[in-house]
Amino acid sequence: MSSLFRKKPIQTLLAQSQNKSLDRSLSLFDLILLGVGVVIGTGIFVITGVVAAESAGPSIIISFILAGLACALAAFCYAEFSSSIPVSGSVYTYTYATLGELIAFLIGWDLMLEYVIAMSAVAAGWSSYFQSLLAGFHILLPDSLTSAPGSERGGIFNLPAAVIILLITFIVSRGVKESTKFNNIIVILKIAIILLFVVVGIFYVKPENWTPFMPFGVDGIVVSAATVFFAYLGFDVIANASEEVKNPQKSMPIGIIASLAICTALYMLVSFILTGMVKYTKLNVDYPVTFALEQVGQNMVAGIISLGALIGITTVILALVFAQVRLTYAMSRDGLLPGLFSKVHNRYKTPFANTWLTGFVAAGIAGFIDLSTLAHLVNMGTLAAFTLISIAVIVLRVKQPELKSSFRVPFVPVFPIVSAGLCLFLAYSLPGITWISFIIWIAAGAIVYFLYSRRHSALIDNKAD
Repeated sequence: MSSLFRKKPIQTLLAQSQNKSLDRSLSLFDLILLGVGVVIGTGIFVITGVVAAESAGPSIIISFILAGLACALAAFCYAEFSSSIPVSGSVYTYTYATLGELIAFLIGWDLMLEYVIAMSAVAAGWSSYFQSLLAGFHILLPDSLTSAPGSERGGIFNLPAAVIILLITFIVSRGVKESTKFNNIIVILKIAIILLFVVVGIFYVKPENWTPFMPFGVDGIVVSAATVFFAYLGFDVIANASEEVKNPQKSMPIGIIASLAICTALYMLVSFILTGMVKYTKLNVDYPVTFALEQVGQNMVAGIISLGALIGITTVILALVFAQVRLTYAMSRDGLLPGLFSKVHNRYKTPFANTWLTGFVAAGIAGFIDLSTLAHLVNMGTLAAFTLISIAVIVLRVKQPELKSSFRVPFVPVFPIVSAGLCLFLAYSLPGITWISFIIWIAAGAIVYFLYSRRHSALIDNKAD
């Protein structure tokens, strides 16, 4: 039984972070834009409208505040770990050092599902905006090739969603410098597009659209907060970039907290303007920001927003591919996944085969599974990760009080306990089918661990790098 909870020594983790397998080329600016790039995308251009229409109404702004608060508490925990243990793998790596191998593998297994499903769901949202853009030029693609089976349109395969994932996979596989340059340009453009919407939309706000403010009551706000967690994956992605950052001890905490603050402010601002422009009951569409502008006659701006949203959502897919590959790279390096996942390309300095395998799997999911089926599974995975890292930071303080860190969570253990409790509360509000799906996936992970990972662990006979 003791082998199930064997821990990876922090000294070993720190030694691994000094290897030159991955290219350390990311600056603080790159980190912040990486976080903003993944957080600001489907959440602001797609999920806002659906959630406002179905469960929150204008009070969606409170849902974003509640979700942002839970994320902020978890972000503090990520910031402490990433500055003291700057190693790829995010919460998987941090859990391995504090709570043991079995729990680490299961949360890593959970994150694998989270990232792949998230990039697939985001790609489905990208496909909707792409079709909206083409429709503006009177180009209509057949439903059979633009929607997944089981959707209202009864498609066969969502081809645009699959194609964009494969294009991003190509970019990510070519190197972190190339990926970062592409991401930075697109994120700056995306922020400009969002501010354009705010500047134009504020002149069309009708206060009566905010009445009733809480049409679904407090329960609706809480359920919506759990749903919009889908929009707050960014700083977890940043944590996966630790081994490719020039000065991780200093840059990681600032990058995590700054990106979360910027994104929360943008979410609140857009949701406030959006529900003021159009009655919330009309926002149950895949392109609410564009839709709102069309409703007030700003068709030219709507076209610009559609193009901006299309480009902006692309960076979300890029960051999620990046995070998924770095997670499985770390798990493979520890022996818990096959060695193929940690093989680094000699020229590009990326886990090349791993990147393409990830891309093909995500493209298949995006093509064949409807968006509405995916979002809640991502939220469950995120909440599970946030809960574990909140617990892990308490264990770290008890077991490794002398460990140096440029950022420390204030009021330990109070803040981490509140963080874990809030995440569990939000998870409790998710649909029962989500819990069942999550339990089935974790059970499958346990089988993989006992049949393969436990026997191939690098910690056996002290074989860790």
